[in-house]
Amino acid sequence: MRGEDSLRGTVRFGVFEADFRAGELRKRGIKVKLQEQPLQILQLLLEHPGEIVTRDKLRQKIWQSDTFVDFEQGLYNAVRRLRDALNDSADKPRFIETLSRRGYRFIATINATARPIQSLAVLPLENLSHDPEQEYFAEGLTEALITTLAKIGELRVVSRTSAMQYKGVRRPLPEIAQELGVDGIIEGTVLRAGRRVRISTQLVDARTDTHLWAENYDRDLRDILALHSELARAIAQQVQVKLTPYDHAHLAHPRPVDPEAYQAYLKGRYYWNRRPAGFKQAIQHFQEAIARDPAYPPPYAGLADCFSALNAFGLVPATEGCVKAKELALKALEIDHGSAEAHTSLAYASMYHYDFATAEREFERAIELNPRYRPAHQVFGWYLCIMDRYEEAYAELQRAIRLDPVFSLSNAFLGIVYFYARRYDRAIEQCQKTLALDPNSGPAQAFLGWAYSRKSLYEPAISTLRKACDLWPGSTPIGMLGEAYAAAGRTDEACRVLEQLDQLSKQRYVSPYVVARIHLTLGEEDKAFEWLEIAYQQRAEWMVLLKVDPCLDGLRSDPRFQDLLRRMNFPA
Repeated sequence: MRGEDSLRGTVRFGVFEADFRAGELRKRGIKVKLQEQPLQILQLLLEHPGEIVTRDKLRQKIWQSDTFVDFEQGLYNAVRRLRDALNDSADKPRFIETLSRRGYRFIATINATARPIQSLAVLPLENLSHDPEQEYFAEGLTEALITTLAKIGELRVVSRTSAMQYKGVRRPLPEIAQELGVDGIIEGTVLRAGRRVRISTQLVDARTDTHLWAENYDRDLRDILALHSELARAIAQQVQVKLTPYDHAHLAHPRPVDPEAYQAYLKGRYYWNRRPAGFKQAIQHFQEAIARDPAYPPPYAGLADCFSALNAFGLVPATEGCVKAKELALKALEIDHGSAEAHTSLAYASMYHYDFATAEREFERAIELNPRYRPAHQVFGWYLCIMDRYEEAYAELQRAIRLDPVFSLSNAFLGIVYFYARRYDRAIEQCQKTLALDPNSGPAQAFLGWAYSRKSLYEPAISTLRKACDLWPGSTPIGMLGEAYAAAGRTDEACRVLEQLDQLSKQRYVSPYVVARIHLTLGEEDKAFEWLEIAYQQRAEWMVLLKVDPCLDGLRSDPRFQDLLRRMNFPA
């Protein structure tokens, strides 16, 4: 027998679930219209499955103040409405049996109570318009929902990268859930028409393939940020996750956003997720979003990350990279100081601005605000590497990988940290693993080649670095290739690379740091120092590696090198 206080949550039977907290009956996740008295009768019957619930008990619980005549008619009508809702029959009952003049009995099997859902995957929302030009919108809303849900402390939410693998995939949900290691799946559709958006979502307990909840939302795009929070709260309620005051603060209803700015921001995110090829479009759309709604902070952080990444990839000088990025990140924090994304953006920009104290402080603040924000752990891991703190770097990057196992850049960074820690075999292994995950990873390809070169495996190094030149835009992989030629004793080819970089520098940015490394590998130390000085003066991106770069190990006792280290102002 069930205690009467045991049905404050959800009870499932057949294709139905009765949610007594929400006061709803649902069929395959879809709400069934049912009035209060029939629902109260259902609750009493479910509290005593297989037992007679007498008419007298029903009267005492539900019709306490009514007359006997009202009770008889009311009970008959309420049970009839309940049976209608359950598609049940008095003659051939499947759920509710009538015992003449005595009462009623619930005769169906009640599903065993499953443990609460503790982990979720949000599958890519389907674009109902089937217009390829609207794919950015569906993908952006999926990412926004994942980001919002991930802020709930007790809930583990699968990363965007992992979820996006299932875009357009038609497979059984329990199978997908098992692959992703989650209890529940959220799937749905999105349709945008002008300034309105319609989102339909449903929650499935993948362990039993049971629909738990479904809802449709029709909103003005100005209210889309509030809808993110509303959806997250509804899902948290359905999976029985208790929201802490901290969670409530994260899900507080934000102000309305300009619809055109929001769409431009989603386009920016769409192209940012396709970097480095999408850098140009991402920048354009983030700038458009800022112009349309200057008080909306996410585009500032997005644009800051674009400029920092361009700088870090060696595609632009600091004046067009980290300097702009730092200003944008500070603006984002001026609008919303509680944004983990903006704190990470400021840390990222500060690191390449040689402001290391600010970088570390901001990384720690970002992780404090949102421990599940993968980019904060990933770039903090890289920062710890350049600070010669490898064990801490491994830990942060492994956290990033746990949060998003299939995101190739986090995996590549782990290989790069192994490289700077002089663990070349581990670097090779990790870079190969990354390339199996993403054959187009330029950083993994480049550092695989560099690791081969450090092990004097020059032919595979050169072959690998040639491929890297096709995958990583800019001068950096070309410089790596020139260095590999020099290390292999192929001096003429190394000099030709120096000439190529000189010609390129007349058209676009070439990192003076990679030029310095080629000269150093050719045995030209004085020229190497000349170029390292230029790199310092230009605030070149790779100068942050001065403490850890194995190529520079032969220079470390030179007073000129010690002076450079001092001026870089690395933390003690």
